[in-house]
Amino acid sequence: MSPTLNPKPLAPGSTILIIGSGPIVIGQGCEFDYSGVQACKALRSAGHRVVLVNSNPATIMTDPQMADATYVEPLTAEILEQIIAIERPDALLPTVGGQTGLNLSVELAESKVLEKHAVQLIGAQLDAIRTAENRYKFKEAMLAAGVPVPHSHFVHSIDEAQALIGDIGYPALLRSSFTLGGGGGGVAHSAQDLVAVVEHSLRESPVGEALLERSLLGWKEYELEVMRDRADNFVVVCSIENVDPMGVHTGDSITVAPAQTLSDREYQQLRDLARVVLRAVRVETGGSNIQFAVHPRTGEVLVIEMNPRVSRSSALASKATGFPIAKIAALLAVGYTLDQIPNDITRVTPVSFEPSIDYTVVKLPRWNFEKFPEADHALGPQMNSVGEVMAIGRTFPEALNKAIRGLDVGIAGFSRSAPMSEEAAAELRVPTAQRLFQVAAVLPDDLPDEVIAATSFDPWFVAQMQKLLRFESDTLRAATGLEGLEAHHLRTAKRLGIADSVIGKAVDATENAVRKRRKELGVTPVFYRVDTCAAEFEAHTPYLYSTYEAHDEATPTQQRKVVILGGGPNRIGQGIEFDYCCVHACWALRELGYETIMVNCNPETVSTDYDTADRLYFEPLTLEDVLNIIDLEQPEGVIVQFGGQTPINLTPGMSAAGAPIWGTPPDSIDLAEDRERFGALLRKLNIEHPQWGTATSLRDARAVAARVGYPVLVRPSYVLGGRAMEIAYNDQSLERFLKRATAAAPEGPVLIDKFIENAVEVDVDALADSKRVVIAGVMQHIEEAGIHSGDSACVLPPYKVSQYHLSIIRDHTERLGKALKVCGLMNVQFAIKNDVVYVIEVNPRASRTVPFVSKATGKPIARLAAQVMASKSLDDLGFTEMPSVDGFFVKEAVLPFKRFPGVDPLLGPEMRSTGEVMGHAAQFGHAFAKAQMAAGVPLPISGTVLLTVNDFDKGAILEIARDLHRMDFKLLATSGTAEWIKRSGLPVGVARKVDEGGHHIAKMVSSGELDLIINTPLGQIAYDDSRAMRAAAVLHDIPLLTTLSAAQAAVNGIRALRANSLQVRSLQQHYS
Repeated sequence: MSPTLNPKPLAPGSTILIIGSGPIVIGQGCEFDYSGVQACKALRSAGHRVVLVNSNPATIMTDPQMADATYVEPLTAEILEQIIAIERPDALLPTVGGQTGLNLSVELAESKVLEKHAVQLIGAQLDAIRTAENRYKFKEAMLAAGVPVPHSHFVHSIDEAQALIGDIGYPALLRSSFTLGGGGGGVAHSAQDLVAVVEHSLRESPVGEALLERSLLGWKEYELEVMRDRADNFVVVCSIENVDPMGVHTGDSITVAPAQTLSDREYQQLRDLARVVLRAVRVETGGSNIQFAVHPRTGEVLVIEMNPRVSRSSALASKATGFPIAKIAALLAVGYTLDQIPNDITRVTPVSFEPSIDYTVVKLPRWNFEKFPEADHALGPQMNSVGEVMAIGRTFPEALNKAIRGLDVGIAGFSRSAPMSEEAAAELRVPTAQRLFQVAAVLPDDLPDEVIAATSFDPWFVAQMQKLLRFESDTLRAATGLEGLEAHHLRTAKRLGIADSVIGKAVDATENAVRKRRKELGVTPVFYRVDTCAAEFEAHTPYLYSTYEAHDEATPTQQRKVVILGGGPNRIGQGIEFDYCCVHACWALRELGYETIMVNCNPETVSTDYDTADRLYFEPLTLEDVLNIIDLEQPEGVIVQFGGQTPINLTPGMSAAGAPIWGTPPDSIDLAEDRERFGALLRKLNIEHPQWGTATSLRDARAVAARVGYPVLVRPSYVLGGRAMEIAYNDQSLERFLKRATAAAPEGPVLIDKFIENAVEVDVDALADSKRVVIAGVMQHIEEAGIHSGDSACVLPPYKVSQYHLSIIRDHTERLGKALKVCGLMNVQFAIKNDVVYVIEVNPRASRTVPFVSKATGKPIARLAAQVMASKSLDDLGFTEMPSVDGFFVKEAVLPFKRFPGVDPLLGPEMRSTGEVMGHAAQFGHAFAKAQMAAGVPLPISGTVLLTVNDFDKGAILEIARDLHRMDFKLLATSGTAEWIKRSGLPVGVARKVDEGGHHIAKMVSSGELDLIINTPLGQIAYDDSRAMRAAAVLHDIPLLTTLSAAQAAVNGIRALRANSLQVRSLQQHYS
């Protein structure tokens, strides 16, 4: 087949439009912030003008310095056409914004918008995108090119699937067309579940199409990250092997790079097939990811799919090899060839040299199933993980153990000491988030055939796991205490990646004692460099990982230096917002002349790009691993307040070891976390706060509840994201919630606070330099108290908080910042009720809202905080008063309920959102409407609204109903709410509740009869009655409002949309 060459290179100085991926959602995470940042930097350095559009304010890519024009706007074709008309780009790069960016680019091309405005697609042509993304066209292209693919049929209805299943057989795999992260995927094992799986797959596909495919359950899965340029140069960047077999989405699988169990002949076969695939799809420039299935016994190879864009695996491959795929893809798109682009790490080789690595990389997914206890926890073809961790070691066992402790789930390694249920062996056949640890619990010392059969793990991986367990039992547990372990024992343990805490548990010693023993015996780590060339050429970029060999490549400098601790893997409650802060700290301190040292283990982030900090240590964020780096580097300071709760939890141990913690003193951090000490401080400052108490038993809890009065907020100590937080209204629910809270944090007492109902919540981000406290932003929650701040929409500036209350908030914030000796960032949460301002909590660290406040105010507050920690005063920085805000900025949460059918989407005190979007406009209504549109649930401007509210809300619902009626909405309500509305003279129809049968409200949602739902249940019976309706609303993308304050905001938004169309403006124009 003759190669197809790209059109002529893009002219220098061209304007290029980049579409981002939008909010962080399951299947499309912060790896696209990393790829977008790389593309922006590369294109601007090549002399082009960049216009960036993304709806996610938490990203580095949406900082105004990253592009020439930055639009934080909803990602819709209509909005993008407005921006194209304003900016007149010459080209659109569709390949660095995930599936969202790719789908929108196709929509703009097919609707002739690009043709109308003379915009050229670069990096991937429309035909190539159509062929790769349309499963039918991809299958036809592969068969025409002689590439083997699984036997399959396309279906568009349940009837079609039932007619064709006989040809495929059970089990059968369903894949939705044009979705991300395996969305809509499922396995039908029998005729009984075929209907449900097909229905789900068709509903999730934006074109109502699914692929009914031969099941490859149990086959081995491999990926190749490849690149091609316009001269038909081709390189394999990285091979990736999935430890989990086919049937588990690659995003939910343990993966290893490079592939470990392929022979060279097998690898070359995959490599040759990959090149054929790229030519057949006509990918002319850029990076692609190709997935293969290999039969474990016969070696039969099938091509599963390919992505003609930068993918989730691209970020992993980039970090695993040091080869910046997104940067190179952007340069190839504008006309460079691989041999014209220098390798940044070696500085002497071009990127046409394929990377070669002499180490092993392991990626482990991070799930948050504990946030969704009602969900099916089995892993399958639909991705459910919310983040991932990567570890580098000389061997697979070393990298595996480092990855496990990097997960930050309370398990320090692959060990039989990890807590596991007695049914672990029986549960192995069902892949879950716990399966790796179940294998550790049941893997025998002799023949592991049963484990191999149950998991379909390759025998080589199982043998490596056995090696770890044998060493633990034969050497560590057989030793006569810690003194029985000699240097060679400890060195072997560390070369296997075994943590000091695991060694200590085996010999009944503390982690500190093991660390001390190791150092006395001279067993300390060395650090090797990631160099892309297996040490054939010198590496000029200090991108480092630890191991226990003889030679050390770290070569620390004698410069003034600062260590910045990242947040580790993304999880609900600790996400990209904290990486944003870390990156700003690196930039700020470098400008002040410090050598910046980044420590993190998340491959998806900008902070772990090799050129963000001066030195990058890709290491787990544990006390052992961080202290090893501090011992080597001897920094002037260590910054813990930007990475979320993970580095905060390490602070006591680091402080005890003598690490120089910069910023707020460790004792102040502990004071804010310790409810007893914090309560005493509030009393001393005479600041109002809800009554509270702590409990270690049910008896204690009931006594606190009796004293403060129900309802009470129950929460564990030292957790993030509102983990296991619940509102108890009586003794029965208190007992249930107490068990959950104790299980979530067994080492600390459970906190029980008086819950202030119907209060207005306010979040404040502030900067302090130990002497002066300046508020950066005041945000009003749109939902009432009781909804976690991470799940509540919020608006800046507050639109319904009086100046009187704002003055109290300002006073309390300043006094708390000074009393806690805050140096850097702090976040204070307030509740306002009956003219009383209560302090709920204080976090003397970066908060999730820092990027949002920075975008709204135009002030880089994380950068300023880093400078403050480096001894700059707020006076020096010119930050002496709260910034003014032009217009309104609304932050809205994006929730993952569609991934978890059966989970009630009702919001509460435990955070469950994965990401956020922002809307900004001159009026609050337009800003709120933009935020809803960006979140994927645009407000209707006409249609039918269903009202079903509790008795306490019936009075307030009348005004909302009246406003909707005036805007010509048809009103429907359940019987009790309808009766109340009728009394006011408003026309309202009656809708049946689910338990009333017939054509009830859930069926009305499914049949498209409702355009907006306002539902405020109260009490367990009411929750259960309306649960099916709420679940249906989520599945069918019907706006669902579960608080009256959110409903009133929606009315404001609808009124604004009906009055005027939405306008767009770049951040640069907004700030000017």
